Amino acid sequence: MKNNRRIAFATAVMLFAMSISIAAQSQVDPQKGRPRTANSGQDKDKKKPVTGDRLEPDDQSRTPSDVPDDMQANRQEQISEEAAITPYYNNFFSTYRLGPEDVISVDVFNHERYSRKNIIIPPSGRVSLSLIPGGIFVNGKTVEQVAEMITKKYDEFIIDPQVTVSLDKASSYRYSVIGDVGQPGIRLMNHRMTVTEAIAEAGGVLGTGDKSKITVLRRQPNGVLAQIPVNVSAIYKGKAPDTTYLVPGDQIIVPGNKLKKFQQIMGFTSILNFARIFGLPVGY
Repeated sequence: MKNNRRIAFATAVMLFAMSISIAAQSQVDPQKGRPRTANSGQDKDKKKPVTGDRLEPDDQSRTPSDVPDDMQANRQEQISEEAAITPYYNNFFSTYRLGPEDVISVDVFNHERYSRKNIIIPPSGRVSLSLIPGGIFVNGKTVEQVAEMITKKYDEFIIDPQVTVSLDKASSYRYSVIGDVGQPGIRLMNHRMTVTEAIAEAGGVLGTGDKSKITVLRRQPNGVLAQIPVNVSAIYKGKAPDTTYLVPGDQIIVPGNKLKKFQQIMGFTSILNFARIFGLPVGY
């Protein structure tokens, strides 16, 4: 009996020891369970490739893939328009010659008391400024030229003066449109303007106007009045370029066409008939 108990006890101990050993072997090795994609330190130091959805700060030429195509096209169109318009207006204002009724501002960096805003240029063309007795003459000069003049004057009183002159309102450039247009008269030219743009701002050519025989009268430096023909009809049809730009003082003349002459003749004829009916003399 005692031997049987000893055998049973020893068997139980062996079974218990075997179960512990099997359980230990079945545990997952933490080293073996890791993925083997980036085990070395060199792999950790490698940068991940840039995908199409991510842009680096210096990568401005690439477009995120999640931006809709219409939005991308709209943005490209805005950039193209800005690139076309900016030199168009910059060229006008950089070459603009100041005159009476123009409004400018003078800014002296870090010297507010010497700066002056909203200066209306008088007919004399002389603008008064601090530290400049008698002011400066600005008529016929660009804003850059005026800034250089003020800088030279202020250099006697201020160390390294930084002067900026800006054109706030262009009022001295004028042109006129007369003849068969909707609203003839004198107008201000506040941007670089073609003949067709000027005619459009004057209400367009009337039905009695001749679009093919429009003339621009321009005073030359020697005083001679030059005639510049502009075939607006051909421009509207795309047969001629719209490249005739106005200069200050230009006068656009839109003559009448055959319809206007016919209306004048008919109007004169009606007066004659009226005079005959009532027995009045023609010169009445």
